[in-house]
Amino acid sequence: MEDGGPIIEGPPVLFEIASLGWNDPVLLRYGDRARIAHWSRASRECAEDAGGFGGRLRDRHGVDQLRWAAGLLRARPWTTSAWVSLTDPGEPADSVPCLVALAFRLRGYRLVMTAMFRSQNVYRAYLSYVPLREVQLEVADRLGLPAGPMRVFVDVPHVAVEDAERVASILAAQPEAA
Repeated sequence: MEDGGPIIEGPPVLFEIASLGWNDPVLLRYGDRARIAHWSRASRECAEDAGGFGGRLRDRHGVDQLRWAAGLLRARPWTTSAWVSLTDPGEPADSVPCLVALAFRLRGYRLVMTAMFRSQNVYRAYLSYVPLREVQLEVADRLGLPAGPMRVFVDVPHVAVEDAERVASILAAQPEAA
């Protein structure tokens, strides 16, 4: 939420995750173990805490937005209006979260969720997708449906300049694409 100093920006990106959890083999093989341990302990707290995105989802001006989205989808399964915002017009710039909105849709009898980030540090914040997947699973459970894919859009993916050498060493260690 705050300005962390100079960054190296990439182009906007949209991708889809079919499934994800703390036991994901890619995370276990390539993820930073200390960060995984920290995020896995903190994710529930962040998802429920008023100071984390949970407060913006579960009690935004007195509205539980996840309950609202599930109710709308239950009443109108075809709707494309089950969007929830995590921002407020005019809030201080240093309070605007990186995750700005979630969209929920029912497609093929599964709950599809799209997460929109205004900005994301791709080196430090990749583990935020696991608690977001947990939010999707929670809404799917409320509807009695399985979760489908989670789509993620990041408008400004970036790496902090101070992390550039560490990122370069990780990329250099990866095998060449076939």
